[in-house]
Amino acid sequence: MALNYVWLGFFLIAFVVAVFKSVFLQDTAIFGDIMNGMLSSAKTGAEISLGLAGVMTLWLGIMKVGEVAGMINRFSRLVNPFFSKLFPEVPKGHPAMGSMMMNFSASMLGLDNAATPMGLKAMKELQELNPKPDTASNPQIMFLVLNTAGVILIPTSVIALRKAAGAANPADIFVPTLISTFVAFIIGMFTVSFYQRINLFKLPVLVFLGGFASLVTGLYFWVRHMPAEKIGPTMSNLGGGIIFTIVILFLGAGIVKKINVYDSFIEGAKEGFQVSVRIIPYLVGILVAISVFRTTGCMDYFINAIAGLFSWMGFNTDFVPALPIAIMKPLSGGGARGLMIEVMTRYGADSFQGKLASVIQGTTETTFYVLAVYFGSANIKNTRYALTAGLIADFFGLLSAILLAYLFFH
Repeated sequence: MALNYVWLGFFLIAFVVAVFKSVFLQDTAIFGDIMNGMLSSAKTGAEISLGLAGVMTLWLGIMKVGEVAGMINRFSRLVNPFFSKLFPEVPKGHPAMGSMMMNFSASMLGLDNAATPMGLKAMKELQELNPKPDTASNPQIMFLVLNTAGVILIPTSVIALRKAAGAANPADIFVPTLISTFVAFIIGMFTVSFYQRINLFKLPVLVFLGGFASLVTGLYFWVRHMPAEKIGPTMSNLGGGIIFTIVILFLGAGIVKKINVYDSFIEGAKEGFQVSVRIIPYLVGILVAISVFRTTGCMDYFINAIAGLFSWMGFNTDFVPALPIAIMKPLSGGGARGLMIEVMTRYGADSFQGKLASVIQGTTETTFYVLAVYFGSANIKNTRYALTAGLIADFFGLLSAILLAYLFFH
């Protein structure tokens, strides 16, 4: 229901502001701009959805081969000690466990083109266990919130943009970004656990957190002395190599089991286009609402109000120019990326504002987009507290990003 109120709020608030601008400020172009933005966003939503068709077809075909060959089941058993604590309502060894593990792995490696299809596959498998098909189940909410606060081990795209903007050390945002995105992930996990009354203080969870902290530390020492221009290509090659190795394992397991690998691929691939078409209404709906809110200037008013409040309270306001990225990121990844570039252009890539903008951009995911795509693929209408939990994780990720930026760069 929260998403319903937010969606309506975007339109109603924007309408009031547009009427005020039209009547009192004599803005004769406002309603025309709103309509142009809505039509453009509707077109963008459809193009994004249909653009996923090829990628979805490929990866759902590969996932089907892995499922028939038994590899997904093996992945499920591998992560079961940890995932069984986060998803107690999912039976042990269920294929959804393996699909979720592959989704999280691809996300952490920054491979969005592989992560999204794997995530939609996991959502479909979780939907098969859902007793109320139009209402998000507990496992689906946990899975989605962990996706919206997804940990990306090395923000290669942000580092690349910083390098293009002339930063002296484009990778200097690596550590604060990694810490802040990990904070968002942990807060998301514990928030959903609170709603679902899941006790996370158990050995498998603590072992996972300790192992992840060790991985982060290892990555830090590995990347610390690596030239900035090599970080992006190295991580891209590593991520691609891991995913392609998994593809070969799936195909090899199919050969060993003497199944018709190609037929299995085609069977799974047929789902790709159907899923892409199914999410069009959900994605168009959220993108149009965001467009209306932005076009009327409501986003700018919100940011200015925050700046005024902190200034009145006597706080340092150097962080305010980077706030638009934080507000935009849950709504639009592309919009947030554009705002980050704008901040770096105006203040400099090596300024405090430029570095903070980069850390924020690499911290959290596009919450509204993820909700629309993932729940839309399963025809979920009642999202329950998924949006609330996701935005709580986003908020703490943002807070930690600001605090860490002050600690590291101010």
